[in-house]
Amino acid sequence: MWSPGRRELEDSNVARFMTWLEEVRGLRFAGYAELWRWSSTDLPGFWSAVWEFYGLDAVTRYDAVLADASMPDASWFPGARLNFAERCLARATDARPALVAVTEGGTPVEISWEQLRREVTDVAAALRRMGVGPGDCVAGYLTNLPQAVVALLATAAVGAVWTACSPDFGTPSVLARFGQARPSVLVAADGYRHGGKDHDKRPAVAELLDGLPTVRHLLAVEHLVPEPTGAWSTRPDVQQHAWSVLPPAEEPLVFADVPFDHPLWILWSSGTTGVPKGIVQGHGGIVVELLKALGLGADLRPEDRYLFLTSTSWMVWNFLVGGLLHGSTIVLYDGSPTFPDVDGAWRVAEQTRATMFGVGAAYLAAVEKSGTHFPAGIDLRALRSVLQTGSAMAPSTWRWVHDRLGSAVRLQSICGGTDICSVLAGGTPLLPVRAGRIQCPALGVALASWDDAGEPLSGEQGELVVTAPLPSMPLRFVDDPDGTRHHDSYFSTYPGVWRHGDWVTINADLSVVVSGRSDSTLNRMGVRMGSADIYAVVEQLAEVADSLVVGVEQEDGGYFMPLFVVPSDGSALDDGLRERIATSIRHRLSPRHVPDVIVPVPGVPRTLTGKKLEVPVKRILQGARVADVSSEGSVTHFELLAWFADFAARTARKGAGRDAQGEPAGVSVSGPLRSPR
Repeated sequence: MWSPGRRELEDSNVARFMTWLEEVRGLRFAGYAELWRWSSTDLPGFWSAVWEFYGLDAVTRYDAVLADASMPDASWFPGARLNFAERCLARATDARPALVAVTEGGTPVEISWEQLRREVTDVAAALRRMGVGPGDCVAGYLTNLPQAVVALLATAAVGAVWTACSPDFGTPSVLARFGQARPSVLVAADGYRHGGKDHDKRPAVAELLDGLPTVRHLLAVEHLVPEPTGAWSTRPDVQQHAWSVLPPAEEPLVFADVPFDHPLWILWSSGTTGVPKGIVQGHGGIVVELLKALGLGADLRPEDRYLFLTSTSWMVWNFLVGGLLHGSTIVLYDGSPTFPDVDGAWRVAEQTRATMFGVGAAYLAAVEKSGTHFPAGIDLRALRSVLQTGSAMAPSTWRWVHDRLGSAVRLQSICGGTDICSVLAGGTPLLPVRAGRIQCPALGVALASWDDAGEPLSGEQGELVVTAPLPSMPLRFVDDPDGTRHHDSYFSTYPGVWRHGDWVTINADLSVVVSGRSDSTLNRMGVRMGSADIYAVVEQLAEVADSLVVGVEQEDGGYFMPLFVVPSDGSALDDGLRERIATSIRHRLSPRHVPDVIVPVPGVPRTLTGKKLEVPVKRILQGARVADVSSEGSVTHFELLAWFADFAARTARKGAGRDAQGEPAGVSVSGPLRSPR
């Protein structure tokens, strides 16, 4: 769908990096494949080159690149001292703004680098007056506002640890996260606007403070109401400070002098399979990783305007803030991407003259399904690249994006995650883009596909593993003193090797296909298939708006594979559509993966970052309670989980087959749906 031209091959960031390697180190590589193999095997050579290429050798010295290469105990750049906030502000310029902020229905507001530094200085001084320093935690209950970026940078500047949740999370879900982090300061907005409606969150802030006894200070951001509005909480021991009237700092901004592995922030797992994991990452690891991933991978440049549709709860918000490390302008959109209609996010890209636009696959699929005349009437001439992530995307959507935006815009699909706050496989300007495939493993990532015995696979689907450490891998988990939870999350399957939890195929040309979570694999009669393969076929049908498939192992040894379908507007799931779905799966995938039943469902529950809740639904069908698999506020359409619980109860009560209305009356294997031992 896209091929590199002369500029990409000669003047992209990674092309200039290769020229630098040849001139400075005498290393010559014929192309990306050779460069990747070197980068993923000579870790000290590669990461020291990234360090020097981005000028970190002028900032600090280090004793070694990789003092211990074992996982999970790898030790990176001992002796180095880096502060994330300092590096984010190091490339300030008068030539372009640092931030461009847009609220729903509003016009873009530009914030200069000078203004950003001044606000960080003032908030850092306020935090220090509150007694915040290294080892303390500051929590943000904020949407994608400039104040969120300022608060993160100010927290990092004083050496404290940042964590955040978006206010669209339910209060119990926020407390499940912040309660583990034990913040001393809560930075919270009075509310937000989404889908044309205002949401007052001050009562929720009061609930949070009641549930967070460690908080002593509330820094109140007046967003919906521009003036201070009095106390938001009845707790007498919590001091409330209005963001809008913070006094100017009396001293220049001073950055805490912290070691490479000093904790920077806590990111949170989705919490859909248990208590959310608090993933601690360090200043230095995030700096070098995001310099590499955004610069040498995505080809982000200082002159770019970098927009990502995200909330502060998703790691791509942190990935967006990382654009400041490159001196780029980051674009913050606070609102619904489908307001006032499905093309709303594209109009934000037009308004802000975004050159790089990050978006979840679900949004692109929604625009495609809507039948809109996009991009008619929208000027996207500034756009040169789209970053797509969140979940696998059907080949039809890849082609739709290419057809609508043209060959001048490169579609980069990226796969990584919260665990590393970066990319494991993604884009490069040096290789072609093929529909349905991620271009390549990321530089420095020893990515592989392994079978159950730990043997590497080529061109075959296997477990996605990383066989060598990365600088941004978690330092530890919160409340995991002996590291057991951390170890069990990544290293229990293959000792000393990171198992990511996805099915992956790595082709001979280095292109990568991720086929869904390996813990929600469809395994019929020994033939495994990723759920993404099913969705790619089913959701190409015009009558299907969305779908969810799970494979349920039963106590008696049976296997039940239902497919839940959301019909498109004006369509109905009748026997004709069921037959078309089954025929498509049979002919395009495998006869063994034709579902046992095809069931209409009101909607598909997802995480707030767009991932389908396959594992929680599977557990519900095995007999788990809704309360044990997820919590309200951490998923979209939480009420639908009760629908699946009712479906599980009905299938357990009835025999196999369907009733007269085509509703599922049971399953094609005997035995009730109970949790296996």
